[in-house]
Amino acid sequence: MLIKNASLYLNRSFVHTDLLVENGRILRIGSAEGYEGACFDADGGKIVPGLIDVHTHGRAGYDFTACSEEALHVMAADYARHGVTTVMPTLASAPWQEMLTAFERLARFAPKEGEASFCGVHLEGRYLNPAKRGAHAERLLSPLAAEELNQPVFGLCPWHLSAAFELDEDGSFAKQAKEMGATLGLGHTMATYAEAKKAEAFGVSSYTHLFNAMPPLHHREGGAICAALEGDCFAELICDGIHVSEEMVRLATRAKGVEHITLISDSMEATDCIDGSYSIGGQPVTVRNGIARTLDGALAGSTLTLDRALANFMKFCGLSLCDAIVSATETPARQMGIFEECGSLAEGKRADLLLLEDAEVFSIRRVMLRGEWLTDKENRI
Repeated sequence: MLIKNASLYLNRSFVHTDLLVENGRILRIGSAEGYEGACFDADGGKIVPGLIDVHTHGRAGYDFTACSEEALHVMAADYARHGVTTVMPTLASAPWQEMLTAFERLARFAPKEGEASFCGVHLEGRYLNPAKRGAHAERLLSPLAAEELNQPVFGLCPWHLSAAFELDEDGSFAKQAKEMGATLGLGHTMATYAEAKKAEAFGVSSYTHLFNAMPPLHHREGGAICAALEGDCFAELICDGIHVSEEMVRLATRAKGVEHITLISDSMEATDCIDGSYSIGGQPVTVRNGIARTLDGALAGSTLTLDRALANFMKFCGLSLCDAIVSATETPARQMGIFEECGSLAEGKRADLLLLEDAEVFSIRRVMLRGEWLTDKENRI
């Protein structure tokens, strides 16, 4: 398919040119003179890469930790309708065998037409500091035991491990995780500044939902937040205006730049559902006015979608789409080591594209997955 008369997002600006898609990949950017196949006239519309959500527990009434194969397809279709074309399903705390079973199910998932692709698994649960467990049930937490990570399922796909690495005193847990192919994030942590820097030396390359589930920034002890803000690691942000205030989003973005801020939804099963009773991480959750909390009042993930997170990010920080979208496409792809496959419009990459209705508020008109446009029905949100 030749997409003609488009304004493509290339190198942080929009360039009026054509794009040729074949076999689910971007074959050529620029003139395709002599092409005689199917054409799509974008009518000058702006086209950007599909969004990438690397920290999300579920949506549409389902949770990745304990759901059926059929439910995975329902969720994958719902992500796609919101412009999220690549997902890294995230597992909250659960019994160990249940987490391993879920990991294998997610690693083997194959999307159908109209469904987002999965790019691996994010293991957030279990290895957390009890003092910052958030919505995770304490009974489901575990010490950071390196030998426990020697599991064949971890070789099935790329994976990311969030943990309280200050509890990994000799670095053996981090070393084993990296040997099993994981990227590492510091989260649900009580780490001091020195402990956070030590964790980085062990291989931590990102901070899991910055500001949340870690001690607040203090002028006598910067802690993990200061380490994240001053360093070169990636930092995840839940940009719903609830988990992190607008001014702190601006501060983090000014310190890190969009190249190191990864927008995430941290969504849970109530996303795209009505208020009511749900669960996450072994805990019952009540959702009121779209805000998910455990019975003791802790925030329990979000009901945010990544397209809304991006719109909020633009608004909170006064960013143009050309700058802001980096944090929902290129940055998460680089964080998880999948940038060769997705995260930008480039020849050879998977043809996951969004045709925008309104770039100012990030409104999506059409979604392309692996070279195929979603139908009008599938595009409705």
